[in-house]
Amino acid sequence: MNILTFDELIDECKKNKKNIYELIQEIEATDADTSIDSIRENVKLHIETMKSTIATGMKSSEKAISQWCGDDCIKLQKRYSSNKALLGKLFEKIITYSLATIEENLRMGKIVACPTAGSCGIVPSVIIAVAEEQSFDEDTQINALITAGAIGAIISNKVQLAGAVAGCQAECGVAAAMCAGALTQMLGGDISQILNAVALTMKNLLGLTCDPVCGLVEVPCVKRNPILAIHAVTSSELALAGIESKIPLDEVIDAVRQTGQLMSPMLKESSLAGLATTKTALKLKEKIFG
Repeated sequence: MNILTFDELIDECKKNKKNIYELIQEIEATDADTSIDSIRENVKLHIETMKSTIATGMKSSEKAISQWCGDDCIKLQKRYSSNKALLGKLFEKIITYSLATIEENLRMGKIVACPTAGSCGIVPSVIIAVAEEQSFDEDTQINALITAGAIGAIISNKVQLAGAVAGCQAECGVAAAMCAGALTQMLGGDISQILNAVALTMKNLLGLTCDPVCGLVEVPCVKRNPILAIHAVTSSELALAGIESKIPLDEVIDAVRQTGQLMSPMLKESSLAGLATTKTALKLKEKIFG
């Protein structure tokens, strides 16, 4: 079975009376000629890697090549040791875990690209932080990550998940959409609510450019991860309240593709405009590369 659109996903789920993760794990098992248990075990390994990355990242302050990034997670932990976040412990965990993960990417540590390395902190931070705070079991986390993977896979049928093709809306934007869907699954949302969370997320990130300073996955990529993790949570909360996207999800993805096509190549990972060509960014580029 080859599901290319979200409408097709809805139809298949309804026809088979299955949740998104149930349908997808069956398809994956059939395609790989293996068991559903094997598929779930593989997803479990990804979650364990995400947890390991967070644990490692929270202990390190090793700087990246620019010397601008690498110690933000430590700074955040120091703040929260004496000043609690306005939005509570879960908020603290999400943004701390997100920074820990993306900073490990800077250090060339082991991460799970979901869907890309530059957006790797978004999905893990929310799944793991929420699971810890809400005492969700392993199966719930696996179900969430399978749901996230299905969302990313269907979006990739229309939009290549690369900043060089469609800007950061196709990297951190899609990661946030995957995250919103995964969280809504964890919190008991139905298929409509899950996909509305995805649509609300993507609609509000249309046009997000990819303009990395010095061509490095550092600025603005690092801070973009925790900020968009919270963006995903907001979308999930709205969807769970029954708030719907007025534009159907497949049409939203069409808009993402069109926006990417219309976006200047200078704003698609080329570092030829935007933040990458500010005076400060150019000075840093000269310092690093000469």
